[in-house]
Amino acid sequence: MRLTLGDILDLRAYERERDAFRARVIELKKVRRVPVGPLVTLVFENADTIRFQIQEMARAERMLTDEAIQTELDIYNPLIPEPGELSATLFVELTSQEDLREWLPKLVGIERAVVLRVGPEAREVRSTPEAAHEAALTREEMTASVHYIRFRLAADEVELFGPGPVAVAVDHPAYRESTELSPATRDSLVQDLTRGG
Repeated sequence: MRLTLGDILDLRAYERERDAFRARVIELKKVRRVPVGPLVTLVFENADTIRFQIQEMARAERMLTDEAIQTELDIYNPLIPEPGELSATLFVELTSQEDLREWLPKLVGIERAVVLRVGPEAREVRSTPEAAHEAALTREEMTASVHYIRFRLAADEVELFGPGPVAVAVDHPAYRESTELSPATRDSLVQDLTRGG
C-alpha cells in the first residue's frame, strides 16, 4: 500500500489528530522496535509509521504545497513493505563522537548483514538495502548510522513466521548479536507479510 497526497493531512487538520495518532504510533513502535545487542536497533516500518514520519516532517518544516508533500511521499513510500516483505530502519545507536569514530568504520556493510532466522529450522532470510537510499547511505570506508533494509520471504517462510520462533541476527564480522522476536512483534509483522504494510 502506497500513501498518496490524500493520506497526508494539512497542518491544521493534523494538529487536531496529532496527539491521538502520535500515541497510537508510539504504541505500535514499541512492538516493532527490536534491539539486536547493544549497538543496533531495528524499527519495522509500515504505512502508519511512514505516514507519521511524513506528517511530522511536514509539520516541522511547515510544508504547505502538494509538491513538497509529494517529494516526501516519493522518498518514503518505498519503505512500506509489499506482501511477503518486511521493511525496517536500522539504527546504529552510538551517542559519543569517540564511539562513532570507532564503530562506523568497523560496521561497513552492516546493511547486508542482518538475517531473519525463521521457524524451527531457522531458515535464513538476509537483508537487502533499500535501493532508493543505498547510494546515499553506503560507503566503503565508513557506514551511516541509519540504513533502510528489506527482507523478502518466500510463501513457506511467511507461513512459518507467525508460529515462530523468529530471531533477528546481525552476523557482521565486527558485530555478532541475535534476539528472538516476541509473539506480539511476530503478530504485528505477520500483518505486513500477509497484507503488506
